[in-house]
Amino acid sequence: MDYTAIIEKSEDGYYVGQVQEIPEAIAQGKSIEELTENLLDALQLVIDYHREHTLSQYKGHQIIRRKLNFV
Repeated sequence: MDYTAIIEKSEDGYYVGQVQEIPEAIAQGKSIEELTENLLDALQLVIDYHREHTLSQYKGHQIIRRKLNFV
């Protein structure tokens, strides 16, 4: 799946960004390259958090997990 970064240059010269599809993933960087790396880290943290949080809600339940692939 592809994600879209929304990037803005702040008054202090840093680039700040947010992942459009996952708005909780927010980061900043001194360059667009650094911002991109930081956004990817933030995106991974958000996904990991949601994965763990959701699974904890089903603790003790019999569930089926299935991978979904976007084309």
